Amino acid sequence: MSKFTKEMVDDYAKKLLIGLTEEENKMVLDEFELIDEQLQKVAKIKGINDVIPMTHTLDDFEGTLREDVALPSVPIEDLLKNADKVDGREIEVVKVVGQ
Repeated sequence: MSKFTKEMVDDYAKKLLIGLTEEENKMVLDEFELIDEQLQKVAKIKGINDVIPMTHTLDDFEGTLREDVALPSVPIEDLLKNADKVDGREIEVVKVVGQ
C-alpha cells in the first residue's frame, strides 16, 4: 500500500475546495499514518481473509414495509388559516437572525 504524501493531501484538499495550512496538512498525514498502523494490525489477524464481509449489522433482520399508498393532502388554504400572517401562499414569520 502506498503512503500518503503531503502532495497527495494538498491535491485532495484542492479537489474538495478546502485549503489546508501546513499544520493542518501535517495533522491529516499523522491521522492517515495512525489509520494505516491500525489497518496493518487488523491485516495480521489470523484467518481475517476467511471472514465474510457483512453488508449490514443485522444481516438476519427481516423488516416488513407497509404498502406505499398515496393519500390526499390537506388543501393549502385550510393550512394557511392557522397562520397569523400570510402573504399569498407563504407564511410570514418574525425575523430571528440579524438586525
